[in-house]
Amino acid sequence: MTESPIRLLLADDHPVVRAGLRAVLETEPGLTVVAEAATAEDAVTRAAQGDIDVVLMDLQFGKGMGGAEATAQITAHPGAPRVLIVTTYDSDADTLPAIEAGATGYLLKDAPPEDLAAAVRTAATGRTTLAPAVADRLMNRLRTPATALTRRETEVLVLVAEGLSNQAIGQRLHLTEGTVKSHLARIYTKLGVDSRTAAVAIATDLGLIRR
Repeated sequence: MTESPIRLLLADDHPVVRAGLRAVLETEPGLTVVAEAATAEDAVTRAAQGDIDVVLMDLQFGKGMGGAEATAQITAHPGAPRVLIVTTYDSDADTLPAIEAGATGYLLKDAPPEDLAAAVRTAATGRTTLAPAVADRLMNRLRTPATALTRRETEVLVLVAEGLSNQAIGQRLHLTEGTVKSHLARIYTKLGVDSRTAAVAIATDLGLIRR
């Protein structure tokens, strides 16, 4: 009796990336790509049909829903497929929301084909695979929690990096301007800086926010 193949959904807005993933995975025994999705919304809808074991999910889809939000929606249902993030981004601002959303694993797109196939098989069993860079930074967060930025602090700093004022950040995140200032004060203390520019520079160097 042969084991049933692991059924995959490829969710990425770039056709070339989906084709590359399909080419790699379909050469692997026991893996079969049954569907593709070019938007996060389509991935959520397709994943709910009950014939998918693992979703390979990008994080950025241009307009509309992002990969972390889609992951949360997919994994919210009993018996949902596992979600393996496959992306180019490894900053805390990307990895933490995805892992909090319920992703089983997190790989970078430059991973060797054999690592990708292994991660898919691991995800199908419910176990976790993390890209080495991501695992290292999560370990560092656990070792030095006092200096780790919270999810909200990371969101604030990402918007600072985009050039938004405190007032604009407050509007975007539904916070008062005073709350934004409090978050910034804690960020400055944790990073050992005294300006927005320095905070963005240090956070970028540390991989807390995306370059």
